[in-house]
Amino acid sequence: MKLNSPLFDRIRVKPDKDRRAKNDGPVCEWAGCKEKASHRAPKGRGREKEQWRFCLQHVREYNQTYNFFAGMSDAAVMAYQKDALTGHRPTWKMGTGKGKMRPDFSKFGDPFSLFGEGFRTEQKAQAEAGPPVRNAERKALEALGLEPGVTKAQVKTRFKQLVKRHHPDANGGDKRSEDKLREIIQAYNYLKQAGLV
Repeated sequence: MKLNSPLFDRIRVKPDKDRRAKNDGPVCEWAGCKEKASHRAPKGRGREKEQWRFCLQHVREYNQTYNFFAGMSDAAVMAYQKDALTGHRPTWKMGTGKGKMRPDFSKFGDPFSLFGEGFRTEQKAQAEAGPPVRNAERKALEALGLEPGVTKAQVKTRFKQLVKRHHPDANGGDKRSEDKLREIIQAYNYLKQAGLV
């Protein structure tokens, strides 16, 4: 069968209904407009899933005046932008999240004695010890002559003592005491940023 046959030119099929595009879609929601609503526009903050239906002319007007952050303070806008970096989901520092490194079997028991009593006591000791001291924190505490586990007040008083002792005015401008003073101040600033002071 050939498609370019003259017989195919004479076959006509009459459609049972009109197939031309009809203008029976939704009407523009702009006041007084009767055009077809071919475009969507957001209704605003707090109604993200709802949308207006506008014609092309009115959606352009609406988009030029639309402001998602209208009515928000600068601080709220900055907080929104910061949260947008993570998709508005909660985040935490690595290793400090909600999950535990080892599962807590105290709720379920240990019916087959797989984990033993030593495992349970290790879990209890980790819970009582608090967060581990990092290497940089340990070095900063050593620079101040302190041990891990000291209070904020002890760190402050020790810092004041060492600053008075190693200050250049108290030592006649000795270079070694100036270097030691610089080390003490850096250690204190680190502990301050880490939240231990």
